[in-house]
Amino acid sequence: MSNSDQIQRILFDELDIRGVLVGLEDSYQKALEKHNYPQVIRRVLGEMMAAATVLSSNLKFKGRLILQAQGEGSVSLLMAECNDQHDLRAIARYEGELPDDASFIELLEKGRMAITIDPDQGQRYQGVVPLEGNTLAACLEGYFGQSEQLPTQMHFVADDTHAAGFFLQVLPAEGNGEEDWTRISHLASTLKDEELLTLDNNTLLYRLFHEEQCRLYEADPVQFRCDCSRDRSLNTLKFMTKEELQGILDEQGNIDVACQFCNEQYHFDQADLDLMFSDTASAPGSDSVH
Repeated sequence: MSNSDQIQRILFDELDIRGVLVGLEDSYQKALEKHNYPQVIRRVLGEMMAAATVLSSNLKFKGRLILQAQGEGSVSLLMAECNDQHDLRAIARYEGELPDDASFIELLEKGRMAITIDPDQGQRYQGVVPLEGNTLAACLEGYFGQSEQLPTQMHFVADDTHAAGFFLQVLPAEGNGEEDWTRISHLASTLKDEELLTLDNNTLLYRLFHEEQCRLYEADPVQFRCDCSRDRSLNTLKFMTKEELQGILDEQGNIDVACQFCNEQYHFDQADLDLMFSDTASAPGSDSVH
């Protein structure tokens, strides 16, 4: 089977081309296990998570990459995040019945997509991805071809238990890049969904490029991890007035905040509210992430 919960770079020794392979299993299932998503949403989110993980391999600093698609129809949001440590999470928002065979583009009525680079220190950068193509991979290939003028090939697939991604891209360099890319991208285009999901990375690499001088870097682990916390949840309440929050407390006895990614529940009482609007605005308790 594919190398689960790993990301691995492909090195072409004599070519100005880079590659990445990613396989998700436990991380994929944990990201979705607390959400009762229909099959088509699970599949598309699996592809989004594989894509975010692959694209995050370019991060040269501490931070995260956010891949987000929004629509005005039944599916309003698809989002996957991966940081420089390959911590992964995802979420979808939708309503109504969705056909199991709907394509990525069919789910996003009047849709738009963006890639956001969010460093821990420094300024955010966002690139808008035109939804031109029937698949997530086709849309992203078009984005890199137009915005960065780098020929790119991607392949993403997901089923009920696994998700996987494959990425190839020309490196900016002089030489026979165009001729090399034509050959390598043609070989890569023969990759089938089942092969990407089931073959281990060494076998897959040999299957595609056994006549090329290429090898795999050491694999890095990928894991589901949500960085929500009690303090961060409390900070979301600061967008409401003290009077609004007091009204909720008087009516319900507690203020409950649920993380949209992992469904972790955080509960706040009168003491938390009083502390929140005091000079020391910090909630008691742990600020651990999970």
